[in-house]
Amino acid sequence: MSPDLHYISDHKSENQVVRRGRPPTATIRMLEAADILFAQADGPERVTMDAIAAACSVGKGTLFRAFGSRAGLLDALWATKIEALRASVESGAAPFRQDTLPQQRLAAFLDLILTFKLDNRHLIRALEFGPGILQSPHYRWMLGVTARFIEEGTGSPPEGAALYNAHALLAALHIDLIEDMLANGLSLDTIREAQTRRAYMAMNITESDYKILVRT
Repeated sequence: MSPDLHYISDHKSENQVVRRGRPPTATIRMLEAADILFAQADGPERVTMDAIAAACSVGKGTLFRAFGSRAGLLDALWATKIEALRASVESGAAPFRQDTLPQQRLAAFLDLILTFKLDNRHLIRALEFGPGILQSPHYRWMLGVTARFIEEGTGSPPEGAALYNAHALLAALHIDLIEDMLANGLSLDTIREAQTRRAYMAMNITESDYKILVRT
C-alpha cells in the first residue's frame, strides 16, 4: 500500500471514514520519527512498528494504514532519501551527459551510491538487513541504470552479462561490507579507486587502457 502523501488521522477507520478527534498526523512526521529511531538503534531489528508509533504519538494502526507494513515504511523512507540522487542521474547533467563515456557515467553513478549509502547508513542497514531488498523498486532502478551503462559501454554483451555484472557491482556496495572494509583500514579513497577500476573492467577496458582513460 502506498503512503498517503498528505496525512492519515489516528482516528481514521478501515473504511476511510474520518472521525472527529485528534488532529491529523503528517506522514512525513512518521517517517522522521522512524529515521531517528533507526539512527539511534544498536541494530535495525530493534526498531519495531510499536516503537515508531510511540515515537510519533500515533496508534500502530495508523502506521499500517499509511505504509501497509514495516517494509512499506522503510521503502517510503528510502524513497524520500533517494529522490535527489535519482533526479541528479536522470537530469542528464554532468557527469551523466549522454556524450560522456559510459564507463565514466557508471563510475560516477557507483560513487554516488557509495556516498548515499554512507550518508544514510542506518537506513540502508535496516533495508539490507531485511528480506526483499532485491525486489525493491529502488534497487531495481539502480540495477537498471548500472546494466544500461554496461550495455552502452560493451555494445552487445553476451545475454545476461550486463545484468550479472550490474548485480555484482552493486553487491560490492552492501553497507556491511563497506563498513567492514573501512573498519579494517581501507580508506574511502582506496575503495573509490578500486570501485572505479571494477566499473571500467566490467566494460572490458584493459588495464593499460584504464590507466590512459583515467588520466584524460
